[in-house]
Amino acid sequence: MTFSIRRLIRDDVHAYRAIRLEALTDHPESYGTSPQSFATRPLAALQTMMDRMAVFGVVTESGELAGIVAYARDDGERETHRGWLLQVYVKPDMRGTGAAVALLEAAVDHARAEVIQLHLMVGAHNAPAIRLYEKAGFKTYGTDPRCLYVNGRYIDEHMMVRFLDKAPGDQK
Repeated sequence: MTFSIRRLIRDDVHAYRAIRLEALTDHPESYGTSPQSFATRPLAALQTMMDRMAVFGVVTESGELAGIVAYARDDGERETHRGWLLQVYVKPDMRGTGAAVALLEAAVDHARAEVIQLHLMVGAHNAPAIRLYEKAGFKTYGTDPRCLYVNGRYIDEHMMVRFLDKAPGDQK
C-alpha cells in the first residue's frame, strides 16, 4: 500500500478529530483520554493543540488520514532537552506496511532540531506497540504501575526513551 507522511495543519482538524476518536474508541486502554471527553473538545481547541505540537500523519494514496503521532517538547526550565511522542495510532489495515515506522521517524527527525531525547509511554500489555517502538530505537527504562484506570481495570505503562545524541563520555 502506498502512503506518504506529512505534518498536519489546522485545515486537517476534521480528519485528525476522526482518526483520534477512532483510536480512543477502539483502544481505550491505550490512551489517557476517553472518547467521550475528546468528542466534546471544540475544533478551535484542537487546532490550537495542532499549532502548539507537531502532529504528523500517514496519508494514503486516496488522501485518507490513516495514522497519527504528536510530538511535544518539555518546557520546564531544566527539561527542554526532552520531548514526547503522544497519540500514536495507525489504522489496522496500514499495520505491517512500514507506515508506523515511517510515521515515528518523521516525528523523530522533527524532534532532532529541538531535543536530545524522546520519551513515550505504552501499555505493558501492548506487545505489538512495544515491538514497534523497540524497532524504532526506543528502550524501556521503567514501568508506571496502575498508570491508567480504564473500564474497571488498571493499566501499567512502560516508559521508553530514545536518545538522539551520544551521552558525554560515550563517544565511541
